[in-house]
Amino acid sequence: MSKSTVDLVLVNPSSRKKIYQSLGELAAVESPVWAGLMSTYVRGKGYTTAIIDAEAEELSPTEVASRIEEINPTLTAIVVYGHQPSASTQNMTGASAVATAIKSSNPERRTLMVGGHVAALPKETLTMERVDYTCSGEGLFTLTALIEALKGGRAEDLEKVPDLWFWEKGGKSRFSAVPSPLLKNLDEEMPRIAWDQLPMQRYRAHNWHCFGDMKRQPYAAIYTTLGCPYHCSFCCIQAPFKSGEKTMGMKESTSSYRFWSPAVVLDQIEFLVKQHGIRNIKFADEMFVLNPKHVLGICDGIIERKLDLNIWAYARVDTVRENMVEKLKQAGVNWLVFGIEAATDRVRTNVEKRFERAQVYETVGRVRAAGINVLGNYIFGLPEDDLASMQDTLDLATDLNTEFANFYSAMAYPGSQLYHIAVKEKWALPETWSGYSQHSVDTQPLPTKYLSAAEVLKFRDQAFHTYFTSPKYLDMVAQKFGASTLQHVQEMTRHTLERKHVTASKIAA
Repeated sequence: MSKSTVDLVLVNPSSRKKIYQSLGELAAVESPVWAGLMSTYVRGKGYTTAIIDAEAEELSPTEVASRIEEINPTLTAIVVYGHQPSASTQNMTGASAVATAIKSSNPERRTLMVGGHVAALPKETLTMERVDYTCSGEGLFTLTALIEALKGGRAEDLEKVPDLWFWEKGGKSRFSAVPSPLLKNLDEEMPRIAWDQLPMQRYRAHNWHCFGDMKRQPYAAIYTTLGCPYHCSFCCIQAPFKSGEKTMGMKESTSSYRFWSPAVVLDQIEFLVKQHGIRNIKFADEMFVLNPKHVLGICDGIIERKLDLNIWAYARVDTVRENMVEKLKQAGVNWLVFGIEAATDRVRTNVEKRFERAQVYETVGRVRAAGINVLGNYIFGLPEDDLASMQDTLDLATDLNTEFANFYSAMAYPGSQLYHIAVKEKWALPETWSGYSQHSVDTQPLPTKYLSAAEVLKFRDQAFHTYFTSPKYLDMVAQKFGASTLQHVQEMTRHTLERKHVTASKIAA
């Protein structure tokens, strides 16, 4: 091959049509946070980088491969991180297609696959996909070490690359067995996303995030923290961090939760406001509202800098302190997203969600009283669920009547404790990676101890329709957000998606 002009190309693959079917226009188009952070980190080590955001630019796998040939990088990294942990596996559909197109275009092109799903199943991914390397960790130290090894041209150097799976000359997969620490100094080594390498005009907020004016662009997603201190059994966030993964026979290790300082976060937000006119911002942290000093430091800074923002962020019903709510609202946090998951105590406790129903009502009521909208996340089909407990969850959701709600079917995402249990118990898992998407044709949730997967999925789809066509909900939307938002919600519920495992159901993003 001719001499490389760029050391690293990071690819954000596209799976939109496969994942969302006809709902693609309702879904957000997220700025690829991990690809942007990785580019910043690698550039900080003296290497040259580029990002191809196939999702935002709506590029086909072949078009991505053509661009890579034009750039001719030393290493191409396909980044399979989702914008919430469960999205990583469903994005494997697009990642696989891109990997195949790259190798079909140029079999000698060196490709690495990295991300949450890959870290959960590194050896399996190497075996199944047309790539040369996979990463079993976070990926930052792996990228720079692998670039250096490839530029040096010595095969034995691969053994020194941390968290790397690769092919030996005899065609046998091998792990470098060199552990990589978590990156700790976020402020200095990844102070911001590489916004200059992204098509900023193409990103679009979630529809509900902009209820009222429905102006979904411009938009950006950022992290203020990395990792998560919690270990919910249905969540796979710990997979790339190798921290606190509660699998059989494994002990918890050091927390993966790390912070950017408020000053660095604020500088990035102000840059987005002034350079790109951003108002709609997502704090993509798995748990933003947690550490009071961190949260209030960011809020105070936004207020002091007089930034006019429309922010949403994740929280837990047991982490929103009394002194936080008013300050969050003043800073422009107009939406908080709570993982309520299930109403019945035994169902919640079984998946490490330990809080009381009364606490849900108290926290949601306090947040809404401050003028902050609430999105409730609910999961049907957790291991202890039966029809009565799922109905209990739906009744809780309709009673709370929050400004928006997401209804999910329980999935055994690779990297989660639930996945390890499903494999051990030989529960049926999706046959394709798109089967892990909540909105795909072949979505296949887990069965419970009492219900089949089809029964769970059918209930989930009916629950969505029940909630969003409820007169109580529609009246609230009309009064709070106006006629245009009401019309949008009514149009949203008219979408019908094909389901392989149940008859067609009306659902939404």
